[in-house]
Amino acid sequence: MSIQTAEQYEAAEQYEQAYEEYKKEHEKHPNDLSITERLGHLAMMLNKKNEAADYYTQILEKDMTNTLCYEQLMDIYADTDRYKYYIYRGNLHTVEHKLEQAINDYKKALNHTDDNRNMVMTRFTLANLYEQTGNTAKAIDEFLKTLEYEDNHEEVFSRLADLYTKENMLSSAIDVLERAMKKFDTENIREKLAKLYLQNNQLESAKNLTRDNLLKIKCLLECKELEEADKKLKETEYLYKNTPEYFSLRAEYYYIINEYDKALEYVEKYNELNHNSPLVYQMRALIYENKHDEYNEHLNWGKYNLVRGNKDIAVNEFLNAFQFREDDVDLMNTLAVLLEETGDKNHAVEFWEKISKAEPANKKALEKLADFREGLGDYKTEADYLERLYELDKRNTIVIRRLAQVYEKIKNKPEAVEFYKKYLELAKGSADYEKIQQRLEKLEHTEFIQEDEGLLDKIMKFFNK
Repeated sequence: MSIQTAEQYEAAEQYEQAYEEYKKEHEKHPNDLSITERLGHLAMMLNKKNEAADYYTQILEKDMTNTLCYEQLMDIYADTDRYKYYIYRGNLHTVEHKLEQAINDYKKALNHTDDNRNMVMTRFTLANLYEQTGNTAKAIDEFLKTLEYEDNHEEVFSRLADLYTKENMLSSAIDVLERAMKKFDTENIREKLAKLYLQNNQLESAKNLTRDNLLKIKCLLECKELEEADKKLKETEYLYKNTPEYFSLRAEYYYIINEYDKALEYVEKYNELNHNSPLVYQMRALIYENKHDEYNEHLNWGKYNLVRGNKDIAVNEFLNAFQFREDDVDLMNTLAVLLEETGDKNHAVEFWEKISKAEPANKKALEKLADFREGLGDYKTEADYLERLYELDKRNTIVIRRLAQVYEKIKNKPEAVEFYKKYLELAKGSADYEKIQQRLEKLEHTEFIQEDEGLLDKIMKFFNK
């Protein structure tokens, strides 16, 4: 017998025989979801609802996004078990990302059960949904209600502590994990509690509780037990040679004992393993502050805030750094780009000008300055910058076309004609070739009386009258 036999029975509407054949195939291929789905379907047709529920549940164990299974299970339990009906409807709404509807379903499910395990599972699910929808207070409330039952799990305590920590309620988070320790005392709970003790400045409690070498070293450093911290750092170096946190602790140790160059050495080792971390720039900034190197101090605080997305603060720190080293082209470039991004284009242009003076061949600076002058209507100065770009790359068709256009704007016919011709020589086959050719022909038959002024020139003349 085979799948074909089962399908033949099914086609002949001999559903009981088809069902039995599919069951035999299911025993041979329990992971074949198509067979399991056929069994669920036939069980429903034969009114074997308990068996159908079992098959649909098997499918969901392997594919939790199967909406058909949830719908079928809802049909099965609609009149017999309202708790399961609402649970499966809530699951369906969750899979469909209809979280508010799912929340309502799980709340209704609670009204149809008095089983403690069901209550714990449902409230835990509700708490997660409230957290996903940004309702932290209700999430906390559901987790607290879950703790009232005996049949709960350490994950409930852990997640509740995370929420309290997120809300900066460290004492409440610590209280929850202390309760968890009495019941579970797992590594996860213990180390999470130790970290919270450390964060809450309960240093001795953290040091005595943790079994994690690196966290214990951190506690020793915070307690200023430097000799013991150094000893443990040396003892465990072979274990953590590829662990960034080890090198950050090494850096912290040397920072505390005022060996700042050694501290910087370990910061660089940390950076090799955890590149561009905010902690790298924070550690550097603190070290340079104590070295009285104000340039590097402000530079690294700027990078720290930039990585964290605080662009306005970063700009201020970079401006402070610039006061100590006004020849740093990289810093000028960073400031120019950041000032543009924060909307201060006029200030940004000042730095593009500084870059252009420091590096006359800097194409990006010249492009930015040309664009800025174009926006002001100062076409003569725009042409000057474009000419400098042209000298750097005489085959750049974009620059050549812009030069032709800007000379046409200021009615410098000879230069406009020359650059249009150069463009046509280099841009054969381009999309705008014919358009530029027509423009050139028209221009050659146009007489300009005099060179026109740009908008800025006109404004200056008006105010100088």
